[in-house]
Amino acid sequence: MRAVVHTEYGSPDVLELKEVEKPVPGDNEVLVKVHATTVTATETEMRRGKPAWGRVILGLTKPKRKVLGLDFSGEIESAGKEVKRFRQGDQVYGFTGFGLGANAEYVRMPEAGSLVAKPANMTYEEAAAVVDGASTALFFLRDKANIQRGQRVLIHGASGSIGTFAVQIAKHFGAEVIGVCSTTNVELVRSLGADKVIDYTKEDFARSGETYDVIFDTVGRCSFSDCKSALRPRGLYLTTVVSPRFLLQMGWTWLTGGRKAATAMSVEKTEGLTFLKELIETGKLRPVIDRSYPLEQIVEAHRYVETGRKKGNVVITVTSDNRN
Repeated sequence: MRAVVHTEYGSPDVLELKEVEKPVPGDNEVLVKVHATTVTATETEMRRGKPAWGRVILGLTKPKRKVLGLDFSGEIESAGKEVKRFRQGDQVYGFTGFGLGANAEYVRMPEAGSLVAKPANMTYEEAAAVVDGASTALFFLRDKANIQRGQRVLIHGASGSIGTFAVQIAKHFGAEVIGVCSTTNVELVRSLGADKVIDYTKEDFARSGETYDVIFDTVGRCSFSDCKSALRPRGLYLTTVVSPRFLLQMGWTWLTGGRKAATAMSVEKTEGLTFLKELIETGKLRPVIDRSYPLEQIVEAHRYVETGRKKGNVVITVTSDNRN
């Protein structure tokens, strides 16, 4: 099978499309024929071996897992003899987690892994675009922040992969949503349901005098210290980008009470993907796809994601047949 392989850390040029051995599923595993995958900012960091502490998992001097790829959608080609949840021909979408490997024509997944039936009203490309961004937004807003109807929620980085879903999910739970993005993305964020959109090139939300119950920084551009004055007395600051300094701040806020800072990591996504499937099929959630590349052009996709200018998601089409 074809797969995008990297044997060293570095620029997008370390990625190579090669023929590798096709995986064989075990008794409790399935083999998925991948129709679409994505390139996320997280994967560009992994390719570079960043952050440094991540090499404990990725490999200290070179990648232990040579095929990147977290998100995918596709079709079950075969299933192990003990598998009960899936059968050949099922259309699915899923998340590989630390196993990676989705930037390939086939990926092997445990039956108990983050794998769910694909939303019936989506193409494979659209389904792949949902997986990580939407499930991360759901996990932070619903599970960590426990957002409630009527709360004021600010989404920083509202035009990105996580941010575009965070705006829609926060609206679904009845929050008043304020999105922060650049000038070129204001109309996009407004179209997703934001009640107000702040152009960060013209206004600093943290110094406007407005306060929020939840500030969700999806891109790591505003620190807890920067945002603290914009939080209500028992407000919560959330971020997906973690540093040692932030971890110390987080621990301190939970010891002292008042305004809090938090982060988390969601690796098991089965329940979240099932919940999102219901939202999608009832028309309450849609992905934003900026660009789509064939697998052969994944180097160009990485270069584009690294510009930091993408809107929503960048999708990789692995097969030419991308029907619903």
